[in-house]
Amino acid sequence: MDGLNRRDALKTSGILGALGALAIVSPARAEPWSWSPQGSVAGSGAGADPMTVWDPEADELVAGLIDRGEVPRVNELLRTWTRNGQPLPDGLPPELRDFMEYARQLPQWTDRAKLGTAIEFNKKRGLYLGVLYGFASGMMSTVIPKEARAVYYSKGGQDLKDRISKTAKLGYDIGSANAYAPDGEMVVTCVKTRLVHAAVRHLLPQSPHWVHSAEEEIPISQNDIMVTWHSLPTTVMKHLTAWKVPIPVHESEAFLHSWQVAAHMLGVRDEYIPNSWPEANSQAAQVLDPIIAPTPEGAKLADRLLGLGANIDFALLSKPVLGAFTRFLLGDKVADGLSIPREPVWDPLLRFSWGPFIAVREGLLTAVPPAADPYWLLDEFLRKAALVYLAELRMPISIELPMMNRDMNLPPR
Repeated sequence: MDGLNRRDALKTSGILGALGALAIVSPARAEPWSWSPQGSVAGSGAGADPMTVWDPEADELVAGLIDRGEVPRVNELLRTWTRNGQPLPDGLPPELRDFMEYARQLPQWTDRAKLGTAIEFNKKRGLYLGVLYGFASGMMSTVIPKEARAVYYSKGGQDLKDRISKTAKLGYDIGSANAYAPDGEMVVTCVKTRLVHAAVRHLLPQSPHWVHSAEEEIPISQNDIMVTWHSLPTTVMKHLTAWKVPIPVHESEAFLHSWQVAAHMLGVRDEYIPNSWPEANSQAAQVLDPIIAPTPEGAKLADRLLGLGANIDFALLSKPVLGAFTRFLLGDKVADGLSIPREPVWDPLLRFSWGPFIAVREGLLTAVPPAADPYWLLDEFLRKAALVYLAELRMPISIELPMMNRDMNLPPR
């Protein structure tokens, strides 16, 4: 039975459940695709709706690996491939080796000077970036309906801490001093993630739980990848700009360039990768902003994310404080949709103290305000929150191809 027929059978067998799920499905996009490829790094393109484009080069390859039972051996071999310039391990299937040798090449338009400047930007703004990647971007993923459902029903939804650590690795690797250098890990992380995306595209349509809640036939389109991409650099830069963090233009452009390269390495066509911040904001306004909405799956993921700091002996990482920070970064509408309670102390503290706190940290004020304690609390929160997310990276993290979807009969970890 082919994929579409199998999907139809699953839908028919659970039509009542599907009808119930329809009530929570939001439109994939409010308007037809209209972003022009002239605003991309390619400067031109066919203009096809990225919702109808996936990654055929990787998809057919990985589907074959899964169906032939070759994934365990491939994962075992790829655990040893950790550095960008490292040769691929011996023993990989020839077609996989050929694809990976091709996929690991940086795009011709890579600007090494900009990548060097991005390193300096990441060093100076690392504290902000760590928290924004974790709370603005990380929590935003729970209100991107298609992403939330894909995570919840895939193997990543079974062990969320493991899933988060592997996602955090992308933000950590791109911010490292040797991100794209031969001794760095960003290229490896991107190529492995691209393969994982292909595996999820093959596996999720076999999950009756995902089928009954999803609005698409195949997950993780090029549009979906760019939606997630915008939840990272575009969202981060919007916050830094709103906070009036002084960032020189050349550093801002370099930060964008490091993420443009990342998008290419993740398999996104160049015609969908914005060539500037105005173009990035324009594309985000079409593909990300209108689709933000809570789902039952996203609310469950958010609740588990906010509980990640529960075992840390530090009061500032309590669930109420993390919830208040999420509300501050993503707004009342998102927080209410995720059933995050309002906090009488931290909500107003963040609202009224954040601007002066940023000004103090950036040296824009000549003296620390009289009430210094709130600023110390905020600084400690930032440092500790960043450490918690980076703590997941203290042991080797191996990004591996899944072989199955989440077992909904087992409790999540």
